[in-house]
Amino acid sequence: MGYVTGLLGLAFAIALVVHDGWHAVYAAIDRAGWVLLWLLPFHFLPLALDVFGWRVLLSPRDPRRRAAIPVLFWIATVREAVNRLLPVASIGGEVVGVRLLKWRGIDGAAATASVIIEVLVTIVGQYLFTALGLVLLIGSTAHTGVLGMALAALALSLPVPVVLVVLVRHGGMFARLQALGRRWLTGRAARVAELMNGHQLDREIRVLYARHVRVFAAGGWQFGGFVVGSFESWLILRMLGHPIGVVDTIALEAVTQTLRQMIFIVPAGLGVQEGSLVLMGSIIGLPADLSVALALVKRMREVVFGVPALVSWQWAEMHRLRRQRCVDARPGSSNPDTSGMESRCREATDVQRPRNP
Repeated sequence: MGYVTGLLGLAFAIALVVHDGWHAVYAAIDRAGWVLLWLLPFHFLPLALDVFGWRVLLSPRDPRRRAAIPVLFWIATVREAVNRLLPVASIGGEVVGVRLLKWRGIDGAAATASVIIEVLVTIVGQYLFTALGLVLLIGSTAHTGVLGMALAALALSLPVPVVLVVLVRHGGMFARLQALGRRWLTGRAARVAELMNGHQLDREIRVLYARHVRVFAAGGWQFGGFVVGSFESWLILRMLGHPIGVVDTIALEAVTQTLRQMIFIVPAGLGVQEGSLVLMGSIIGLPADLSVALALVKRMREVVFGVPALVSWQWAEMHRLRRQRCVDARPGSSNPDTSGMESRCREATDVQRPRNP
């Protein structure tokens, strides 16, 4: 299903480029040139704010700082790259993030709880940020009817995250999911459900929720990340020679990100991001070819920023797998599939060990 929706989204994005004239789109990007590379270091800023919020949630269960800010920043880049570049429904990155936290010795339930609370805080922050963008835009544009309907739709959908927060906080949600998994799932999925300690995870979530100051602080960091991240569009449009105001910038990014998160079934938001930018661009008076150019530049930044993160993750996975095989190949191991591995591990160790003169 993910591949089908991804292909449909890609086809829609290509159709937008062709419809609005790829020559004009290319010319706009070409005028900016290599200065667009400044978007890479700029993206560190909103991502760092998100990491600070995550660290606030995680620190009570990590007093030895095994997952300090640099480690969390790397994990955050991997999470973002998985969600933005791989054919997953915007949740694969969270699963990978929990796995990488466990590598650092963080308890699995505590790591999962921190990611779940961070995601819920992000959803709430996304609602507030979108509402802010729409309210600001209603006061500065003539399209009050369309924007008013969008604001009303946002308000009507508000019970969804509220119910989700209440269920996660008070409903023993994961213990119930584990019980359902034991009853209805089979094969590998059933084994995964069996490994999930739903009661412990619910307990970790309740403990974390009880730290209200930390939850609100994490929300503040996340909201700051949304605001700072919106200026990526402001910066890109200045580089493309069509600067816009702060109000239009916040509204453009708020609505675009919200639509991308709502239509999460489309991998990497292919077509969704491009279409929403063209739609919002028409409301704030942005030419269609510049809206498409903006979308393509943002997509290129995601690729250039995300691919190294994915490569580093795969390198870490392979390195960890090799170390595990070396452990299994130690004398006394009961694993029969490690013949020859012990000598290779010993040779690698001898190469790395400094020789005495």
